[in-house]
Amino acid sequence: MRALKQISVMAIWLCFPALSAYSAPASTDTGVIKIDGSSTLYPITEAVAEEFGGVSREVKITVGVSGTGGGFKQFCSAETDISDASRPIKAVEVELCAKNGISYVELPVAFDALTVVVNPQNDWATSMTVAELKKLWEPAAQGKITHWNQIRGDWPSERISLFAPGVDSGTFDYFTEVIVGEQRASRGDITTSEDDNILVQGVANDKNALGFFGFAYYIENVEKLKAVAVDDGLDDNGKGPQLPSLSNVEDGIYQPLARPLFIYVRQGALDRRPVSSFVSFYLNNAAELAKEVGYVPLPQKVAELARKRLEGVITGSVYATELAKKPNVSLADLMLDSLNKQ
Repeated sequence: MRALKQISVMAIWLCFPALSAYSAPASTDTGVIKIDGSSTLYPITEAVAEEFGGVSREVKITVGVSGTGGGFKQFCSAETDISDASRPIKAVEVELCAKNGISYVELPVAFDALTVVVNPQNDWATSMTVAELKKLWEPAAQGKITHWNQIRGDWPSERISLFAPGVDSGTFDYFTEVIVGEQRASRGDITTSEDDNILVQGVANDKNALGFFGFAYYIENVEKLKAVAVDDGLDDNGKGPQLPSLSNVEDGIYQPLARPLFIYVRQGALDRRPVSSFVSFYLNNAAELAKEVGYVPLPQKVAELARKRLEGVITGSVYATELAKKPNVSLADLMLDSLNKQ
């Protein structure tokens, strides 16, 4: 599997024709594609850029990892062309983009199994319920829930060390929302970093550590870490504790920590041939490359809808609708509803 680097810069000369929906003259090509955002999505974007560079040259692609929130700050100020995101764009980010006259195309590219990990020497925390994870991570736990035996009485009375993505991370937003019940609601006495490799090392070097991040970083370091099976706690409909895996995400039983990953493409940037060709290449190869770096390819229906969304240059977010407020609405339903309204 590809190494998970921090920054990838490569030279690319465009051999692909632009999408038929875009007809920008060559004089608008800047020769640079700027991407920033989610560290979770970075391995896929880096892999796509690397493969694209194998058939192209002389157009520079830069891929940063400032976190989903950090990426949107740049994107909504027209500092980047594409923003990697491990969650949908927030209302405050939508407003910032609108204020700066930035419209965008939202494109899902893969699914992730957000992974809770412990040190391999930890032989007690093989599984945890959502309620136990909430008890450990909620704001009220700060300074109070500090030892393993406070989670389960038969676990050791050792002090827990906690590692989490930084507050600009979409992974942090998603985890706190589905586990604690509110985005960014978390205890503060934890070690955080926007660099998931630092979190990996933190857990790998501490027998009593627990952390969470994207599945690809677990797969890349499977010999240094141990995944914790998560039980959604639904006695009637749940499947009991489930480990993160491609098949468990595909089967819909790794809940609630399975989530879609996105790229957001600035509409103005799509007028440049390098950007439109790169994004088309991304969607056409995301399934294979996502699996290669440890993520779950989109279902065929969602992948087809993403291509139609790009071809039609359908702007805005499918999550900024009334349908999105209803429970148990699938991503495919949201995308189809958006397409039908065009």
